[in-house]
Amino acid sequence: MITLKGIGASPGVGIGSVYIRKLEAPRIEQRLVGDVQAELGRFERACGEAAGELRSLYAQASVKVGDKEAAIFSIHEMMLTDPDFAEAVRDDIQVNRHCAEYAVMKTGQALADGFTGLDDSNIGARAADALDITQRVIRLLTGEGGKGLSLPDTPCVVVTEDLLPSETIQMDLDKVRAFCTRLGSHASHAAILARTLGIPAVLGLGDQYDTICSGMCVIIDGEGIVILNPDEDTLVHYRRKAAEDAARRIGLFRVKGLESVTLDGTRIEICASIGTLSDLSSVLENDADGIGLFRSEFLFMESDDYPTEDEQMRAYGQTLALMAGKRVVIRTFDIGADKSAPYMKLKPEVNPAMGFRAIRVSLARKDMLKTQLRALLRASVSGRLAVMFPMISGLPELMAVKGLWDVCREELRREGVPFREDMEVGVMIEVPSAAILSDELAREVDFFSIGTNDLTQFVLAADRMNGDLAGLYDQAHPAVLRLMRLTAQNAKKNGIWCGVCGESAGDLALTQAFIDMGITELSVPPGEVLALREKVRSLKKTGAC
Repeated sequence: MITLKGIGASPGVGIGSVYIRKLEAPRIEQRLVGDVQAELGRFERACGEAAGELRSLYAQASVKVGDKEAAIFSIHEMMLTDPDFAEAVRDDIQVNRHCAEYAVMKTGQALADGFTGLDDSNIGARAADALDITQRVIRLLTGEGGKGLSLPDTPCVVVTEDLLPSETIQMDLDKVRAFCTRLGSHASHAAILARTLGIPAVLGLGDQYDTICSGMCVIIDGEGIVILNPDEDTLVHYRRKAAEDAARRIGLFRVKGLESVTLDGTRIEICASIGTLSDLSSVLENDADGIGLFRSEFLFMESDDYPTEDEQMRAYGQTLALMAGKRVVIRTFDIGADKSAPYMKLKPEVNPAMGFRAIRVSLARKDMLKTQLRALLRASVSGRLAVMFPMISGLPELMAVKGLWDVCREELRREGVPFREDMEVGVMIEVPSAAILSDELAREVDFFSIGTNDLTQFVLAADRMNGDLAGLYDQAHPAVLRLMRLTAQNAKKNGIWCGVCGESAGDLALTQAFIDMGITELSVPPGEVLALREKVRSLKKTGAC
């Protein structure tokens, strides 16, 4: 028995046979080309395909792990479409007549080396991102695109030099018991995704990695221990530990079908947050009380052009029908910041999270918003639909979008197109000014949903994507909770309901505080619904507020 020590990246126990995954980067030769224009065309097409893959990965990840972790794929797309990167590749093709594969490899490596040379751990981590997008484009150029992590037919423990974020998010959880790597750190993208997905992982084994052989029996203890060829007593111990973890997860299904109600009878709707139609099955499987956040931008990000009214209407209608009368809150598109659609041609920004995004884009491109609003209204006959507007900062924006909403309603009436007249309309409270003015906003809407991810970073002036500020980005900060409490109080005074749809909605340490505030709806990734329901059913209002 051999015990190795690495970096505990994701808790839990995984036991299985070692599957060594060898990194095989495409072999690139310094080949010269005769037709420069044709080579430029190959590069542009590969970039377009890569951007489409990244948008698809974002949509998958947003539901599995939430917006914050999923944003890595949007960052990759932003790096891919960065004018400097593209121009450097084009110059190499045009001036040196290098083939596209070689030009991409050369430019990507230079970009990665530039990041690595900086004395900043957060920026230095971008070197891996640069190599990730470089490899993606090269694989598409060589006809090897779309390859994920290949796995054996039987369950295993994946052992590899390193894992890309895209490989981690696409892991088949029925086959992968755990993974360990030679490289990586607790703050790497693979580690973050593994924790959120619940895959035990140990990273950063260094030279110890070389002692692992294919087919070995291995135990991965996510606290940082890797045990090769364990003896029987050790196996028994860790099997018992793994069984206890599994029993805990299975035990959650005891609350499936039960009401999300506190010990003193307060009803809290436990809803799911989703970002693509493919995750509706998980919503139903985990018995969510409804959908508290449907991120409609996936329709825009996965398309090569603006989705039509009919295309949107079908997607919304399908969701409503499958939810069979449970409320579905659909957020109008939040494009900008870490989410992009190239055909919209949004300009790069120094501070995109606080820039031209969400309702700001919608109101600047009213035809685009109007198409979506008409589609939502038409789909409303298929179920119980509520519409929510993101990034509202005050009354002028809200009244402008409500005005367009009324215009669409009147148009459909004249056209004889049916829609539900009793639809709820609400706003996301994610800008501090909206929380402060929530008394005014509450008179104009039917509900609030507090988006704690953006609210937290704006209140604390701490970029949630900056790892160096992790200690400052605190969703339980007293200032954040005070604004949430104010919002909930103003909602109650005006007779509307108030929910939470940010990451903190699933933080079980905050559930009691939310109940005491008067929050009546919590929206979390589908896999967190049952744990949150179990927590809610164990609590009662304390009277604190």
